[in-house]
Amino acid sequence: MTRDPRYDILFEPVKIGPVTAPNRFYQVPHCTGMGWQRPRTLAAMRGVKAEGGWGVVCTEYNSIHPTSDDLPHAYASLWDDSDVRAHSLMTDVVHEHGSLAGAELWYGGARSSNLMSRLSSMDVDSVPNLAGHPFQTRAMDKSDIRTFRHWHKRAALRARDAGFDVVYVYATHGYLISNFLNPRMNTRSDEYGGSLENRVRLVRELIEETKEAVGDRCAVAVRFSADEEIGEDGQPIQGERREMLEMMADLPDLWDINIADYSLEMGVSRFVKEASLEPYMTWVKSVTSKPVVTVGRFTSPDTMVSQVKRGITDFIGAARPSIADPFLPRKIQEGRLSAIRECIGCNVCYSGDSLGVPIRCTQNPTMGEEWRRGWHPESIAKKASDSRVLIVGAGAAGLEAARALGERGYDVMLAEATRDIGGRVTREASLPGMSEYIRVRDYREQQLIEMTNVDIFRESLMSAQDVMAVEADHVAIATGAHWRKELFNEEIYVPIATGDAVTRVLTPDDIMDGRMPDGPVLVYDGDGYYMGGVIAERIRAAGLDVTYCTPSDSVSHWAGNTSERWRIRTHMMGLGIRIETAHSLDMFDGEQAVLECAYSGAQKTLSVASVVMVTARKPNDALFHDLRAATGPDGLPFTLTRIGDCEAPAIIAAAVHAGHRYAQELDCKIDIDMPLRHDRLDVGFDTGAVAPARWK
Repeated sequence: MTRDPRYDILFEPVKIGPVTAPNRFYQVPHCTGMGWQRPRTLAAMRGVKAEGGWGVVCTEYNSIHPTSDDLPHAYASLWDDSDVRAHSLMTDVVHEHGSLAGAELWYGGARSSNLMSRLSSMDVDSVPNLAGHPFQTRAMDKSDIRTFRHWHKRAALRARDAGFDVVYVYATHGYLISNFLNPRMNTRSDEYGGSLENRVRLVRELIEETKEAVGDRCAVAVRFSADEEIGEDGQPIQGERREMLEMMADLPDLWDINIADYSLEMGVSRFVKEASLEPYMTWVKSVTSKPVVTVGRFTSPDTMVSQVKRGITDFIGAARPSIADPFLPRKIQEGRLSAIRECIGCNVCYSGDSLGVPIRCTQNPTMGEEWRRGWHPESIAKKASDSRVLIVGAGAAGLEAARALGERGYDVMLAEATRDIGGRVTREASLPGMSEYIRVRDYREQQLIEMTNVDIFRESLMSAQDVMAVEADHVAIATGAHWRKELFNEEIYVPIATGDAVTRVLTPDDIMDGRMPDGPVLVYDGDGYYMGGVIAERIRAAGLDVTYCTPSDSVSHWAGNTSERWRIRTHMMGLGIRIETAHSLDMFDGEQAVLECAYSGAQKTLSVASVVMVTARKPNDALFHDLRAATGPDGLPFTLTRIGDCEAPAIIAAAVHAGHRYAQELDCKIDIDMPLRHDRLDVGFDTGAVAPARWK
């Protein structure tokens, strides 16, 4: 297939100062949860994106000095020559595919925790730590500013030596440099504070000094916010931002533009749709002759073309879409639009960084596994036998297993008990704001339709006898899980109602099946992710009075890892849903729910007619155990495996990963003691460092 001429503009080369990007696809700096601790893992992941056609591939934020330490959030660093060698692994593989490599230089200031280095951070003033730790920064004097500029220049030189083509001055997201720009934070009385010209001075100096350091070897980019403070979505509060950019318009070689509200810039699809930053971007290109890049969770090539042709941006910036499909540019180039794995905007990728672990993706199970497992998003080892595979259950795990096994060349039979495939994905996509989750099903269904070696059998409820009759060589049970009505008290599951009240206890499955409770309703969220909020919203949309209750201190506590917790709470409050945090559900008698304070143990009652329990799920593993029980003296005539929620209920990303892993490992010899490589420093290897005598 060939590229649609409508998309030709996306493949035009674009000059960035002394370097040229081969196309307009720009993977902006984004966190990975890999940082300086996992250089091989990081290099392989970035390299796959270059292979997939991203013209510019950037790192995550690189700390320029130990006084800017963000652990346990995994970050990159450019502190010394060892960092140069580590980054060279990435730049070499990016260059192999003809792409440019970019490095974002970072100093966190008041947002640095410095938990590892235990050094005092510096900022424009002595202010409390904005990451929530009981520390304050040291107020920078002019000597400190000179020292900071020195560190920044040295890091730029290391970036150049590591092979980077684009070097960033990072002047946004509430870090040190942006605080100098901020008129509310910067109240200094010297030449770095007060007037607009003075507050911009440090950024100008850093741009000029970085350009001087890297010469004509690298371009210099500035990451900058188009608005000054958070307003209503799509309603920018510009403040002095236009004037600032005008003062520096043509100093850097590229402007990387974002916005003040990170929960909008990085918003989940439930609340934020594609190209959401456009209202903030309309003026940017009018004040600079230099190329501009911005983001917007771009997945549609038509939207991309529109953004460029209408002068909104020069580059299609992306983090999440490049994670979901590292080969997105190449698929557009080759006219394979139906093969694109579109980002669903769940932000599971972002959760990896929040939790300090390597990045993962709901749509792309190979993300983060490129080096340690050797997985590739677009290629997989061919089949090792002529075995026939039966997969029971066409949810997220079953669909991915069938797709990947089909790609390997196996003959696959996929049996689904219902008419609709997709399992929980199909069901959850019907809930408020969750429609983009259907992409998990649709991508895989499209791929399966094109495979002649995969048969899908709908409305095929399988018994153990049915499975035995198929005569498959391998059987995978992917029958999912269902929500429980009981409460888990950290030891056992206990009922919260007895007698007739039991009929008034519902689960998310009931709501998704179309059964609406009698009101008023208590939604009890012991899950802590998105489900409690969307179920409360669905019930509220039916006109019922709803109270949301959670034993946690905060609404949807785990969703803080996906940058949506604040939006969930605000959204529920706007809908008129009452919120009770730090309270557990003790019992429900059909008329009243008894809530118990998590701290004092004090009880209070709430008059409700129904309770919806969003707590835990029970695996649908009866078929698996029936087959195990049917084992005769010679054992089963096939291998038997359960995958996804049927094995261990978790998030959708885990189910997709489980299905893919099953497909990757079928007929392969796997070391159960070490199933993956461990990217770490081998302390037995001589790095050239001189150890103290007591260590020898």
